[in-house]
Amino acid sequence: MVDASLTGALLVASPTLDDPNFARTVILLLDHDADGAVGMVLNRPTNVSAADALPEWAFAATEPAVVHVGGPVTPQAVVCLGRIKAGMQQAPAGWRPLAGAIGALDLDEAAELVGALDAVRFFAGYAGWGPGQLERELRIGGWLVLAADPNDPFTAEPAKLWSSVLRRQGGELALLSTMPTDPSDN
Repeated sequence: MVDASLTGALLVASPTLDDPNFARTVILLLDHDADGAVGMVLNRPTNVSAADALPEWAFAATEPAVVHVGGPVTPQAVVCLGRIKAGMQQAPAGWRPLAGAIGALDLDEAAELVGALDAVRFFAGYAGWGPGQLERELRIGGWLVLAADPNDPFTAEPAKLWSSVLRRQGGELALLSTMPTDPSDN
């Protein structure tokens, strides 16, 4: 049962989450309701260039201009997130709002979208949870729920996002950001 939707929030993997699909990930929740949740892993860049994967959209890709692993579900599907420019009076055709200024893009609407966006990122796959699954993972401490910043999905340093999101929280969470991946490295 969902008490309140977490759509638009970040799920930050707790340091003890050891599932290789999600260890040290930062996920933007795109949808969360009684039917489950869908999100996009923001901090797993690949070596596949945007130019190779989507040559007609490569010019719009935010650096690093590569495809990112969005999650383990349907990895052959490409999901594109874009951030509309501040002050846009009307959402452009082909852009579906998800979390504030961040939305999903219909890549067939290139002409209408190009001038309306200030950031674009491509993801292969997504993260998904069935009814009640995410709530169970939250109860056992697998995830921290934190506020998203509109820049998070488009950071120039996605591999450092887990640490930087925790650091900006201050206090004990900032201290967690310094925890080594392997605690025996302490």
